[in-house]
Amino acid sequence: MDNWHTSRTGKRAGKRVGFPRFRSKRHRLSCRFSTGSFGLSESDRRHVQLPRIGLVRTHESTRKLARHVERGTARIRSATVSLQRGRWHVSFSVEITKTEPTPATTGGEVGVDLGVKHLAVLSTGESIANPKHLDAAQRELRRWQRQAARRQGPDKRTKQKPSNRWRTTQARIAKLHTAVANARRDGLHKLSTRLVAEFDTVVVEDLHVAGMVRNRRLARAVSDVGMGELRRQLDYTTTWSGRQLVVADRGYPSSKTCNDCGAVTAKLRLSERTFTCDHCGYRTDRDLNAARNLADLTSSPSCGATKNEPAGNPHKTSPAGSGYRHGKTPTQRAGANAA
Repeated sequence: MDNWHTSRTGKRAGKRVGFPRFRSKRHRLSCRFSTGSFGLSESDRRHVQLPRIGLVRTHESTRKLARHVERGTARIRSATVSLQRGRWHVSFSVEITKTEPTPATTGGEVGVDLGVKHLAVLSTGESIANPKHLDAAQRELRRWQRQAARRQGPDKRTKQKPSNRWRTTQARIAKLHTAVANARRDGLHKLSTRLVAEFDTVVVEDLHVAGMVRNRRLARAVSDVGMGELRRQLDYTTTWSGRQLVVADRGYPSSKTCNDCGAVTAKLRLSERTFTCDHCGYRTDRDLNAARNLADLTSSPSCGATKNEPAGNPHKTSPAGSGYRHGKTPTQRAGANAA
């Protein structure tokens, strides 16, 4: 307000400052219903009831939630309707009680090293390829973006409204981005579910993703991997399944530490994909060496053997979910969605 007033009275030099306008902090339009007539349709499993709107057909079936409501083991608390990239979604906040069996021990510990060349390298020796969803869609994305640049878009200076063709192109671009995001999220969900189902303890690094994105040569590739999203999914999935998630300290040199003797290499460039120990001559893949070092953080010596602890051994975190604000106990969950 002060900038607008001084600019209007001529006390502020430079470009004229307009009157401040309200800007929402939310990136998507949404509204939440906690009162009124809302919930699942009683006639079929393809409609939901919303206040003042009525029955709305859904793309997904709601039979799973409907069965819990009919048995009396679930209670719908609220409904949130949101617009996400041209599609309307309705999300129900549900209070549900489930009795889950005690998880069985299946596979011990596993170290997961995330990267750009491979989505993840496990300490078991398995490499999970990076699907690179955004790179696969770049050709079509560039074509639509060039088309949008040729068409008449909005102009704030002249208050010119965009053309209908420009809006159509923007809708196609948003649809393509939605397909890429959905494919990436689906792959990360399958990976996190598989790791939690096969292993008791999952060890990952505390990566500084925001700092990695600052590198303009790697920003798009790092963002396409979804490292932060995989960490988030592993956090709540291990909590729900009774597993443990260990996050190594950010300063832990997992890639520079020899998994055979524990010696730490002084320098290791990012372009060097093969790790060679200067002390014992141990030679292996860089990512596999890092994954095995992460897995060894939770292993204990057996049969009187001792393991050389590498310099800078990180502090192990507490079991997953203790510091996670969205973590929920296995008996109380929220998150039945229909779209």
